[in-house]
Amino acid sequence: MPKPLLFLDVDGVLNPVCPGPETDFDAHTMLGYTVLLSPRHGTWLRELAAGYELVWATTWEEHANAHIAPAIGLPELPLVRFTGYTPQPGDPRVPLMELFSARKWAPLLRYAAGRPFAWVDDAIPGRLVRSALWRRDRVLLPIDPGRGLERRHVDRLLARPPRPATLRLRTTRPTARPEAG
Repeated sequence: MPKPLLFLDVDGVLNPVCPGPETDFDAHTMLGYTVLLSPRHGTWLRELAAGYELVWATTWEEHANAHIAPAIGLPELPLVRFTGYTPQPGDPRVPLMELFSARKWAPLLRYAAGRPFAWVDDAIPGRLVRSALWRRDRVLLPIDPGRGLERRHVDRLLARPPRPATLRLRTTRPTARPEAG
């Protein structure tokens, strides 16, 4: 059985907005932006790779492999393409108020194609997080963009990875046999 997928965002997750002074983030200039990265994130993600297939789910797309992965010691990872994605029949409906925050949802579902997955992002709509609580094949883990990915998130992913949904067979009461007469 294949490992569950782990969809990873960069900005707000691996590149926090304002990490605390006690953290080990280094400033890098990438594509004209200052990006804060920590080698500890690479260590944690390699640990998670033992139980997950890591996949970039970031608007950095192929730039994540060119810039982010080498900076934190990761190999090249597959990626979900968001640029140019056009809605397709069967895509989930997204409320107007969530068009921006849920723009990744349909491409992620398409990429997963029914496989169990975890999604780590700083912009997951609360409605999606709440609905995933009732599913065992999805873990949606919202991250505080100020602090980024923390050890407690990694521990949560290791302790309770998503698993394939089980089919629930509906049991029916046996029908009474007609009595022989």
